[in-house]
Amino acid sequence: MYINKITINHNRFPSQKVYPFHLSILQNTDALDLKTPVTIFIGENGTGKSTLLKAICERCNIYIWEGVSRTRYKTNPFEDKLQHALDIEWVNGSATGSFFSPEIFRNFSQLVDEWAVNSPGILEYYGGKSLLTQSHGQSTMAYFRSMYGRKGLYFLDEPEAALSPGTQLDLLALLNEKSRNDAQFIISTHSPILMSCKQAEILSFDGPSIQPIDLKSTSHYKIYHQFFLHGRKAMPTRLKSQITTDEDVGRRLP
Repeated sequence: MYINKITINHNRFPSQKVYPFHLSILQNTDALDLKTPVTIFIGENGTGKSTLLKAICERCNIYIWEGVSRTRYKTNPFEDKLQHALDIEWVNGSATGSFFSPEIFRNFSQLVDEWAVNSPGILEYYGGKSLLTQSHGQSTMAYFRSMYGRKGLYFLDEPEAALSPGTQLDLLALLNEKSRNDAQFIISTHSPILMSCKQAEILSFDGPSIQPIDLKSTSHYKIYHQFFLHGRKAMPTRLKSQITTDEDVGRRLP
């Protein structure tokens, strides 16, 4: 473990009315206590998981590869300021690490290919192959195996995006192994497979404030469970509100 507490200082919010500071989940949460080597952020789209994940990484002074900068239709000067409202409690001083997201991984893969033109040996870190010649899922796992083989603090934003269920199980095995060997992970995900990590605590962003939750109580687990119980013929277009208010669901779970 490298960090064990993240404090959100509301008095440092430059405004309560602009993104991301207007998010109620941030306004209602004072601190996160990290008790396990794997912490998993879950919640519906737009609840602030990725926003907080990135801000924590930045506050830890871990570089985030952004790739090529593009002109945007509309900019928000407060968008990247959340890190300044956070305090990090380190266990034994700061640590090195990395940030992964599917959006920036393609740019990283292209950069590695450019380096390999003059230094082919760099590809040995990724299984001896160019990341661009492998499938998206294969190159992603090659990166994970290379990067997480050493001590560090690692942030992953929806790492399951390019992974088949079987490959997600490979990543789960990697997380279970490396989290016992001086690596700490903070992950934002929609994958129940990754949520089942033995070393993980799940934190839900679906309530008024960020709170711990067990796997079988998550909407992700319940939706998949209902789908496999009843199949397509019994599935409405949207299950979440029905499932989260149906107290009988919990009694039917295995």
